[in-house]
Amino acid sequence: MPRIRATGARHSFNGVADSPGELVDLRDIDPGFLIDPERRTVTVGAATNYGVLAAHLQLMGWALHNMASLPHVSVAGAIATGTHGSGDRLGNLATAVAALEIVCATGDVMTIRRGDPGFDGMVVALGALGIVTRVTLDIEPAFTMRQDAFEGLAWTSLLAELDAVMSAGYSVSLFTAWSGPTVTRWWIKTRLEDNAPDVMPVARLGAALAAQPPLRATAEAMQRINPFGVAGPWSERLPHFRADVEPNPDRHLQSEYMVPRAQAATAILRLREIGERIDRLLSATEIRSMTGDRLWLSPAFGDDRVSIHFSWLRETNGVAALTAEIEKMLMPLGARPHWGKIMHARAAELVPLYPKLPAFRDLARSYDPNGKFRNEFLDTHVLG
Repeated sequence: MPRIRATGARHSFNGVADSPGELVDLRDIDPGFLIDPERRTVTVGAATNYGVLAAHLQLMGWALHNMASLPHVSVAGAIATGTHGSGDRLGNLATAVAALEIVCATGDVMTIRRGDPGFDGMVVALGALGIVTRVTLDIEPAFTMRQDAFEGLAWTSLLAELDAVMSAGYSVSLFTAWSGPTVTRWWIKTRLEDNAPDVMPVARLGAALAAQPPLRATAEAMQRINPFGVAGPWSERLPHFRADVEPNPDRHLQSEYMVPRAQAATAILRLREIGERIDRLLSATEIRSMTGDRLWLSPAFGDDRVSIHFSWLRETNGVAALTAEIEKMLMPLGARPHWGKIMHARAAELVPLYPKLPAFRDLARSYDPNGKFRNEFLDTHVLG
């Protein structure tokens, strides 16, 4: 049986999109934006990147509920791997999916909608069920945001008041190394239409407005980041990076672990214990939060999560050894590795973390009985 997979923005750090046979590039599919104002949805070509989609929605007076750090990732790829932004009350990007158009193993084109049987298993599906060609997403009226950066947040304050820190804005991120006495940067994105007060818990927790630009930031790095302290459209504030300047993923490696909210402080403490070793290979860590959902293979399935992301220097052997150690440290706490980044756990080890994984395997067999969409990643980490 010939094998086939699809690729979009090529922003994964493992073999999830690899193919032992044909590899279909979806980037030439026209975005074909279709906004339904009554249903509050937009339908778009699967490989359209989020920056392009966000700019179009903003122009038309609409918005997405959330975006990832990078606006350059494709809609279908981000959804299929459970990619997320940040926000205590916000689900990951896949939770906005209202419908999918899929080319099945038979060559037939089908549309599945929220509420249909199996829908919750078909959204974060890692390409195992077919090739997604169009996606329908929930939208809402456009809104304005401002992002601010703070420094001086002590680790003890973060651990003692994690909920206050992560709920200080519509979207919150912590950028940091691990061996220093304080979190390097606390980014707070405020949705101005919410009439949120400007009094944030930063002073009470010992933080202060950060110097802009950061002392260690290069001019090149600052040109990639959306501005601070200035109100702007959601499309230019929810993502960290500008849509017109794309970072080169070849320069680094990434791993990420979605930890149950109740175990987040314990996970941070354990990582701090090996902080100096981490920092030798680290470019940056970002800590974010998300609300739980019911999508079977979503890293936030069933409960709220705190994500701990690592951007690593491109030192392959050292990073492989350290990420394996970190994974073994965090998985007993219930941490789920990001499907699109470095991961070591095999399928049998992931079954206890994903209660619906056996049901997903049944779903995959029903849609692809001959394994046309299988690859080494799925065999190793998902289907067993």
